Amino acid sequence: MEVINTLGRRKTSVARVYLTKGKGNVTVNKRDYKEFFPVAVLQSKIVQPFALTDTVDQYDVKVNVSGGGINGQVEAIRLGISRALVELNAEFKPMLKEEGLMTRDPRMVERKKPGQPKARKKFQFSKR
Repeated sequence: MEVINTLGRRKTSVARVYLTKGKGNVTVNKRDYKEFFPVAVLQSKIVQPFALTDTVDQYDVKVNVSGGGINGQVEAIRLGISRALVELNAEFKPMLKEEGLMTRDPRMVERKKPGQPKARKKFQFSKR
């Protein structure tokens, strides 16, 4: 098995995921994922696709992630890993799709409009 290369995105985060046969090492930006994401909830989100497909400790993952915050980065990585597992074995797709891991979340920050302080907030209205 050669390297499987996929892309995951969420908000402004972009994660390039490289999946290879291995012992379950997950490296994010040349650091261990537990060091990069110290919060347990975020760590469980990264392992979630492997747990659902019963492939824990079977593949090594190298990730280059940039942009956004830590939650957006984790969800981008999760999408990239899910896509890589489906590319590896198409039978994984229904169970990953059922959990919502195959869907690219399209929600982005709405742009700020001119003549307003924020995207939807208006300056205070004065009648007189």
